[in-house]
Amino acid sequence: MRATMTLSVLTLTAALVGLSGAARADAGRHHHGHAHPTFSAGEPGNARRPARRITITMREADGKMLFAPDRIEVKRGEQIRFVLSNAGELEHEFVLATPGENLRHAEEMQKNPEMAHDDPNARRVAPKTKSEMVWRFTKAGTFEYGCLIPGHREAGMIGTVVVK
Repeated sequence: MRATMTLSVLTLTAALVGLSGAARADAGRHHHGHAHPTFSAGEPGNARRPARRITITMREADGKMLFAPDRIEVKRGEQIRFVLSNAGELEHEFVLATPGENLRHAEEMQKNPEMAHDDPNARRVAPKTKSEMVWRFTKAGTFEYGCLIPGHREAGMIGTVVVK
């Protein structure tokens, strides 16, 4: 019995140490923490279903930071496969939300510049690499994709999505 209790205590201790290690490894990531999050611009898409492909290039040029294109139009209900290509020398983000939500979030990022996004509506893309995000636009309106890394939005790294 005593050996079983000792083994249980050791197993529990190992599990807790593993969890704290995972928490430390995850400390710089940003999570919304919702079990079933809701998003203003729609919802995560289904990668197995057809989607229109739109490549968004991220880069720096002449003191500005840019998305190209910086405006897209989609139909309500349409699924888009965003191919996020960072052609620049710096890390960039693609965060899809309303302009107000992105502004508020950018303020948080100013206070916590090490924060990196790991959300269905956001991707951080390393220089000279690509990432993908599948998104279904379920709501009509005007939304924004922006880079919320401090200084990037202010340098012009904002795009518009018009959902009709």
